[in-house]
Amino acid sequence: MPHGWRQTYTLRTMACLLVFLAVIPADAQRPDPYRDARHKMVSEYIEREGVTNPLVLASMRQVHRHEFVTAQYRKSKDAYLDAALPIGYKQTISPPFVVAYMTQTIDPQPTDRVLEIGTGSGYQAAVLANIVKEVYSIEIVPELGKTAAERLARLKYTNVKTKVGDGYLGWEEYAPFDKIIVTCSPENVPQPLIDQLKEGGRLLVPLGERYQQVFHQFEKKDGKLEEKTLISTLFVPMTGQSEEQRRVKPDPLNPKILNSGFEDDDDGDGYPDHWHYQRLTKLVEQDAPQGKRCLLLESNDHQRISQALQATAIDGTKISSLQVRIQYKLENVVRGQEPFEAAAVVIHFYDENRKAFENAFIGPWEGTRDWDVISKTITVPQKAREMIVRIGLNGATGKLWVDDLSIVPKLR
Repeated sequence: MPHGWRQTYTLRTMACLLVFLAVIPADAQRPDPYRDARHKMVSEYIEREGVTNPLVLASMRQVHRHEFVTAQYRKSKDAYLDAALPIGYKQTISPPFVVAYMTQTIDPQPTDRVLEIGTGSGYQAAVLANIVKEVYSIEIVPELGKTAAERLARLKYTNVKTKVGDGYLGWEEYAPFDKIIVTCSPENVPQPLIDQLKEGGRLLVPLGERYQQVFHQFEKKDGKLEEKTLISTLFVPMTGQSEEQRRVKPDPLNPKILNSGFEDDDDGDGYPDHWHYQRLTKLVEQDAPQGKRCLLLESNDHQRISQALQATAIDGTKISSLQVRIQYKLENVVRGQEPFEAAAVVIHFYDENRKAFENAFIGPWEGTRDWDVISKTITVPQKAREMIVRIGLNGATGKLWVDDLSIVPKLR
C-alpha cells in the first residue's frame, strides 16, 4: 500500500471517528460506575416486589438516583439501597420501591400532564419525566424547591416545571391534569387537587395521621372521586398550615404500637393494618398465642429481607426508656454473614431532622424455638424525636412468628 494512500486513509478514519464521538452524548462517553447499582436496585427491590410496568422499570434504571441524595450517601452508593434518606429540612427522598410503586399506580402515559405535590429532591419528578409529556411539581420548602429546580435543569429534565408554594392549592394556571401524585401526607384530599384533576384522571395520595398513612387511589368520574384503598405506608408530613391544622396529632409522650396483636386486617388483604413496608409477611390464624392471629415472617434467601415496620413520635427529653415485650417463635432461623442479618426487633431512633442516629435491638434470635416471651428495657436517647419499630428476619432465613408486641414508656 503506498505510503501516501495509507496516510490519507488513516486521516479519514480518524475524522470519521471524531464525528461519531461528537454525536454521542457526553454521559455515554464516560463510564457509569452506578449502572450496576441501579440495575440491582430495580431487580432486587422493585421488580421482585411486584412492579411490572416496563416504562416505570426502564425509568428507574435510567434515572441517576445518586444525583438526588446528599454527598455522604452518594459516595458509598447508599443512594441505591431501598431506604428513605434525609435530604435536609426534615425531608427525605422516598425509597426506590415506593417511587416505582406510586409511579406505576397512576398508570403514566406518554401524553400525560402530571402534577406532583412535594418535589423534595426532584427524584420522583425525574422518574415521571422519562415517561410522560409534562411534569409540574410544587415544593413548599423554599430551599428544597430551589435546589431541586437547579438539579433538574442541570440534568436536562426540560419537561419538568417547578415552583415553590403550597402544593395543596395545586397549580391552577396549568390545570387540568391527567394525573396527580402526592408525595407527602395530607389528612384528607385537598379540594383544589380534586378540582384540577381531569375527568377520567387518576390521583394517588397517602392519607392518614402523621405516622399512620394508607395509599388511596382515586379516579374522577362524573366530577366525583371513586376511591380504592391500597397498602399502608409512611411519608414525611407536609410543612405548613395544613400540617398544623391536623385534627389528630402525635403524642410524643405516649408512644405506642397499633395493632400490636396483628388482629386487624380491615381490607382483607392478608397483611396487618397499621404496619407498613411489609416484605414476605403473612397473617396466620393457627397456633396464635394470643387472640386469633399472629404474624409470620419467612424467607429462604439471605438477599430478601422479611420485615414489617411501624413509626411513632417520641420525646427523648421526657422519656428515659421503653419496656419492650414480644412473643415469638422460630423455625430453622439462620443468620446471614452481616451482623445486621439476624431475626430481631430493631428500634431505629431519629433526631429532629429525621436523621437516623441510633438503633436498639431485642434479639437476635436463631435456631428453632417454641413460643417464648422476651422483655427488655431500651434506653431512649435524649435527642430522639421519632422512632421506627422494625420486626423481621432482616436478612436471616427461616421462619419467625411474632405476636403481642408492646412498648411501655418510662418518664425521666
